[in-house]
Amino acid sequence: MTLVEVNFDGIIGPSHNYAGLSPGNLAATANAGKASFPREAALQGIEKMRANLRLGLVQGFFFPLERPHAAWLDALGTDIERAEPHLKAAAMSASAMWAANAATVSPAPDTKDGRCHLAVANLVTMPHRSHEWPGTYAQLQLAFADPAYFAVHPPVPPCWGDEGAANFMRLAQAHREPGLEIFVYGKSGGPFPARQHEQASRAVARLNRADPERLLFVQQSEQAIAAGAFHNDVVAVANECVLFAHEQAFADPEGTYGAIRERMPEAQIVVVPQDRVSLEDAIQSYLFNAQLVSLPEGGMALVLPTEARDNPRVWSWLEEHVAGNGPIRQLVPVDVRQSMANGGGPACLRLRVVCDPTRVDSRFLADEARLDRIGDVIATRWPESIAPDQLGDAALTATVVKARRELLHACGIGADEL
Repeated sequence: MTLVEVNFDGIIGPSHNYAGLSPGNLAATANAGKASFPREAALQGIEKMRANLRLGLVQGFFFPLERPHAAWLDALGTDIERAEPHLKAAAMSASAMWAANAATVSPAPDTKDGRCHLAVANLVTMPHRSHEWPGTYAQLQLAFADPAYFAVHPPVPPCWGDEGAANFMRLAQAHREPGLEIFVYGKSGGPFPARQHEQASRAVARLNRADPERLLFVQQSEQAIAAGAFHNDVVAVANECVLFAHEQAFADPEGTYGAIRERMPEAQIVVVPQDRVSLEDAIQSYLFNAQLVSLPEGGMALVLPTEARDNPRVWSWLEEHVAGNGPIRQLVPVDVRQSMANGGGPACLRLRVVCDPTRVDSRFLADEARLDRIGDVIATRWPESIAPDQLGDAALTATVVKARRELLHACGIGADEL
């Protein structure tokens, strides 16, 4: 079995809109009420996947969930025509595009039974995301259907919030080697909610049958959450033996780094100091909400939003790092501005799964030809724009439903499968 990292990106759905439903997500709330551009957003996502393919990476994708979510509205005693505006917006939310929140993944080398485990996130903190998990669960069961190699778990009970891999990092000498799994939870975020509960993280680790000797549970700093880092992946990212983090990412940075070095002496910890890049700059630019990836020819690249290049303090630090002897050797800016305006950068858009790609349902794996087909559907069927007062409009609803159906058909997914 050949294990590699596969990045599964969420295809940005045809109902992508700016309803501002996520307190603590500064970009989402700042852009609430503006018109969105679903077609442009989804095509930007496709181009990001193409950039990964050009780097020689293995790329996958997940499909948009059914929107509007009629079953959720029915459980609330209403429907898309009669629902209050905030319920219409929640039922039309395209936030499942941020696949980093789909699940937490423990690869086969980390687990007691030698299978790759995926624990679907419950996302209970935000109402518009709390109803994603059934669709996500069904999709992951289809993509990772081989029980000899995968185990897909339903969410932990909703008494504790779990937001998936956005609050999880893994360090390993190589992707195929046993890793140190780091679960990051919050306790307080000042004016904003801490979305990841420690008990949810511990439950996920148990469900995934991860080796207890190779686990760390660390607290995200209250400063970071209060500044707008609603997930750990806004202030830290890891890849193989490298941890890349902001100075104020963790409540106890020295304790966190000491525990990492004790368990993994070969770890390289790169800390960006507050006096060079402030928390505000890190969050505005999404410097850390980047894909830190291992290149086939060796070395690592940072796939990051163009906003990081546009911030002179952030870009100056990055150029100095690359010019020196640091582990990041290449910077790859990508344009995902439509997603960024809703608070999701390159890292938000992908779920990392270390696995043998031949064991994944091939309909979820990308190549240029498949991305061409997906791009053609998006270019012809996705709405060009959505204004907030259109949510719940019968014509928009019909367009969104038909667009998703045509995408599934173009990718060989039957109507009864998802």
